[in-house]
Amino acid sequence: MSEFNYKEELAKIPLDPGVYRYFDETGEVIYVGKAKSLRNRVSSYFLKNNQHDRKTKRLVSQIRRIEFTIVLSEWDALLLENQLIKQLQPKFNILLKDDKTYPFICVTDEPFPRVFPTRNMDRTKGTFYGPFANLRSMHTLLDMFKALYQIRSCQLPLTKPNIEAKKFKVCLEYHIGNCKGPCEGLQAEDEYNAEIEQVHNILKGNLSLPQQYFKEKMLEAAEQMAFEKAHAWKTKIEHLSNFQSKATVINPRIGNIDVLTIVSDEEAAYLNFMKIKEGYMVATQTLEVKKKLDESDMEILAMMIVEMRSTYGSEAKELVSNLKPDLDMRLEVTVPQIGDKKKLLDMSMKNVMYFRRERTERREVEASATTSKKDRVLIRLKADLQIKTLPRHIECFDNSNIQGTNPVASMVCFKDGKASKKDYRHFNIKTVIGPNDFASMNEIVSRRYLRLIAEEQPLPDLIVIDGGKGQLGAACDALKSLGIYGQVPIIGIAKRLEEIYFPEDPLPLYIDKRSESLKLIQQIRDEAHRFAITFHRDKRSKASLVSELEGVVGVGKVTATKLLKHFGSVRAIRESSVETLTDLIGLDRAKKVRAYFDTMAGD
Repeated sequence: MSEFNYKEELAKIPLDPGVYRYFDETGEVIYVGKAKSLRNRVSSYFLKNNQHDRKTKRLVSQIRRIEFTIVLSEWDALLLENQLIKQLQPKFNILLKDDKTYPFICVTDEPFPRVFPTRNMDRTKGTFYGPFANLRSMHTLLDMFKALYQIRSCQLPLTKPNIEAKKFKVCLEYHIGNCKGPCEGLQAEDEYNAEIEQVHNILKGNLSLPQQYFKEKMLEAAEQMAFEKAHAWKTKIEHLSNFQSKATVINPRIGNIDVLTIVSDEEAAYLNFMKIKEGYMVATQTLEVKKKLDESDMEILAMMIVEMRSTYGSEAKELVSNLKPDLDMRLEVTVPQIGDKKKLLDMSMKNVMYFRRERTERREVEASATTSKKDRVLIRLKADLQIKTLPRHIECFDNSNIQGTNPVASMVCFKDGKASKKDYRHFNIKTVIGPNDFASMNEIVSRRYLRLIAEEQPLPDLIVIDGGKGQLGAACDALKSLGIYGQVPIIGIAKRLEEIYFPEDPLPLYIDKRSESLKLIQQIRDEAHRFAITFHRDKRSKASLVSELEGVVGVGKVTATKLLKHFGSVRAIRESSVETLTDLIGLDRAKKVRAYFDTMAGD
C-alpha cells in the first residue's frame, strides 16, 4: 500500500470555501465533503485522528489523494456536494437516493395535454409535480381533476393535421361526459388549455386562481340566465372548497414556507419535510437516512435541506426546523418558539418522532428474530437508556467500608452481557481519610480511567455507579477532570427502588421491573457489590491477623505483614519451624515469634 504524505497535500489546500474529494489507491472517490474553510476541514481528518470514531479512522486510512473545488460561498459548496454525491455515490457518504421511487403527476407538453401519474420522470415529456410519498393524496388530486375538468385520458397524437384529417373517433369517455371530444375537433384548443392551466395552478398550490376562475364563470352563466351551467360551475367551486377543507389547515398568512425536522440515533437520522403553499400543505414526506460516519444532525440537516427543496421544487424563502445550521444558507432558517409556525414545527416533530419509534421497533423485532438472547438484552438496554452505542463493554463501580473500617472499592467488567473476571479490579482507597463514599468514588473512577487513557486502552460503552445522585455526581466530576465527560454514557443505580439516574437530570428513570435490561444492570451491580464485600472481608481478616502478630514483643507491623504475605495465615506461621522463620526474619525475631506461639499453645 503506497504511503500518503498528507502534510504536503494540506499545504496545497486553500482556506476558501469549497468541496473536497478523497480518493483511494484504486482512484475511486470514497468521500465527498463541503467546508467553510477547505484547509481547516481537511486538516481535522488527519491532525485529530485520535478523536475520530472507528468508521472515520477507516476512511482516513484509505485516503491516497485529495482533490478540491473552490466555490464562492457555503451555499454553493452545499449544492455542489449534493450533486457530486448523487453522481459519484461514494461509499463513505450518506446515499442521497431513496429506496422507493415515489410517483409524480405529469402534465404533458403536447397538443391537448394529458394528466396522469407516473414513476418514470422524463422532463422532456412535460411538467412533473411531486413526488407523492402519500399515494392517497395523489389520487385525491386526480379524482378532483376528473370532477372539475374534462381532460382526455387517451394517448392519441392530437395534432392539428390529424384532427383535420379526421383520423380519430370519440370514445366512451365522450359519451359519458368525461371528455369533450377534442379528437374530432369538438373542443377548441384554447378552451382545453384554460382548464389545463387551472390544473397547473392547483398542483403548484395556487388554489385562489381556479376558485376565482370558477366564480367568474358561474356569475357569467347566471347573467345569461344559464342556470344549469351556473349550477355546474358552483358544484366545481364546492369540489375545490371540499378538497381545501380536507387539506391540513394552516394559517394562509404564513405564505410559502418549508418545514424540515430531524431526530437521530446511532444508526440513522429521521426527517419530516412539509411544503406549505398559500395556506395548505401541498407535499409531505417522512424518511430515514442511514449514517455512514456518525454524521451530526446539523450536517445531515444542511444536506437534506438542499435535497428536499430540490426534489419538491421548492422556492420558499423560509424554512422552519428544530435546528439551525451554522451555515450561510441563502434562505432564512428559523426555530419558532410561539405562534402558527411553532404549531407547524410541533406537527412535523410529532410525525418524525412517531416514524422513528416505528422504525426502531421494527428493527428490534427483526433483530430479535435473528440475534442471540445476549444481544437482544443489550439492544433492549441501549433503547431503555437512550444511548448511542450498543453497551458491549460495561464497567460498574462499588464502594465498601463496613463500619467505617478498611475502605476499599471494586470495579467489575461485563463484556457482551457476561462477566469478564480477568478485567475485574480492586482498589485500596489512598487519598481519602475516613468513610467518605463520594470522595472515594471520585478517586477510584479517576484512577481507573487515567490508567486506561495512559495505556491507550478503549473506554467502556457504559459506566454504572452503584449509588444514587451523590455517587453519580462524584464519578462525573472525576470524568470531567480527565476531560472524557460526555464521551462515555454513565448512570447511577439507587438500591432502594432500582432507580436509574442520569447526570444533570434530577428525575430518575424507572425501567420495567420485568425487563431483561434492568435484570442485567442488577446482575452487574450485585456482582460489583459481592466483589467489593469479598475484598473488604479479606482485608479485614488480614488486618486482624497483622494486629495479632504485632502483639509479639519485638515484632512490628512490617515484620507481621511480611510473615503473613509469605505464609498466608497465622496457622501456617504457628506450624513453621524456627529455621524457616529465621530465613525470613532473622534468628532473634524468629525465636520471639516461636516462643509466642509456644506460649499460646501451652495456655
